Amino acid sequence: MVPFLQLPTSNNLRWRRFAVRGQDMSVSENNQLLKPGDPLQRHPWTRYVALGDSFTEGIGDPESRNPGGHRGWADRVAEELGRGQEDFAYANLAIRGRLLQQIIDEQVGHCLELQPDLVSISAGGNDLIRPGGDPDLLAEKLDTAVGELSSGGATVVLFNGPDTAASVLGRIRGKVAIYNENLRTVAARHDAIIADMWSLRQLADSQMWDADRLHFSPLGHHTIAMMVLEALNVQHTLEPLMPKPLPPRTWREARSSDLVWAREYFVPWVIRRLRHQSSGDGITPKRPTPGPVFGPSGTLLPRR
Repeated sequence: MVPFLQLPTSNNLRWRRFAVRGQDMSVSENNQLLKPGDPLQRHPWTRYVALGDSFTEGIGDPESRNPGGHRGWADRVAEELGRGQEDFAYANLAIRGRLLQQIIDEQVGHCLELQPDLVSISAGGNDLIRPGGDPDLLAEKLDTAVGELSSGGATVVLFNGPDTAASVLGRIRGKVAIYNENLRTVAARHDAIIADMWSLRQLADSQMWDADRLHFSPLGHHTIAMMVLEALNVQHTLEPLMPKPLPPRTWREARSSDLVWAREYFVPWVIRRLRHQSSGDGITPKRPTPGPVFGPSGTLLPRR
């Protein structure tokens, strides 16, 4: 949990719509936040399937009441999309640790069988952090997958990577930037939407990240969910949340925190790599079939 959340005053509520199909949107002073008494406008989607790795599975945002024990940005988006629309169904096939090719092999075909009209896919991040991860080759693979996902008329949402300059992933910032530019080409080719995390400057705050410094915190997932809903131009009830500034730390406190992180997160990650193990080994999708957002994950909601 992120402590001491506060809501900005109304005169600071200036949010950017982060993307439209294939290109950036212009800055807008008006977000899609629903106010009390506002009528709820229907959106065009009835079946949403989320594909990806730990980011889409919701790691870093624990919630025991949600399938799989995690909530995450995708569940939060689905909750808003399902608000007031009884025919809306949601499936989440994402599994932590998956590489891009694994996501293509294990999830894309399954997704097509579910016949969604809205698909999100976030893939390639686990490849980029590995030595030899090639942003050009990864984009070529993703391009083929997006072509398949969009061939039936579904709206496809792609995620570019966040700016990693201030994180433990700062060394791969250049690869992330190249991959992001490639994704714009993929999006333009297939009329897809880019959810622009690189431009989401709020993610530079350390409180947007989990203690492992690799996944987002509940606050980070909430902020990303807002951005995705804005990219889809969907009205929602999510409010922008800002963490109160943390007290300054001494050099000794910062280094102590780094040592704890290395012992509890970094070293186990390295050991898994050396043993060719994945955090997703033995994990199954938390929502394998499309169902009501607030119902049991195994309840299939038929298409109408």
